Amino acid sequence: MDPNIKREIILDNFNNPYNKVNEEIDGYLYANSNNESCIDNIDIYVDIKDDVIKDIKFKGEACAISTASTSIMIKNMIGMNIDDAISYINNFENMIDDKEYDDNHFNDAVVFDETYKQGSRHTCVTLPYRGIRKILERYKDGKEGK
Repeated sequence: MDPNIKREIILDNFNNPYNKVNEEIDGYLYANSNNESCIDNIDIYVDIKDDVIKDIKFKGEACAISTASTSIMIKNMIGMNIDDAISYINNFENMIDDKEYDDNHFNDAVVFDETYKQGSRHTCVTLPYRGIRKILERYKDGKEGK
C-alpha cells in the first residue's frame, strides 16, 4: 500500500476515531491498556451477547498510532464471535511481529503491516489488542458474565 494512503488512513482514524467516548460505559466488559513509557492509556469497553461482540467503545488518551489502531480494530471486530476475534488478534499480532499471517479480514489494519520495522511503535499498535484480549480471555474463562 502506498505510504501516503497509509498516512491518510492513520490520520483519519486519529482525527475521527470510531466509537471513542468520553465517559465510562455501564454494562460493558472493561479493561485498561496502557504504555508505561508514554501517555498511551485507553479503556476498552466490550458488549458481548451470545458469544458475539455486539459493540466496542474506548476512551482515554493515546498517540496517533494507538488511537488509529484502536479505531480500526473496533471497526473490524464488531460482529465477530469470540473465537474468531481471538484468531483475528493472533493473526494481527503475527503481522506486527513479521510472522506469517492472512490479511483477508484486516481491511484498513493493513496500514500497520510494516510496524515490525519500527520497534518503538510495536506497543502503540498492539495496545488496544492487549486490552480486548484480556476481556475476551476473561469472558471465555467464565470470569465475566455471558
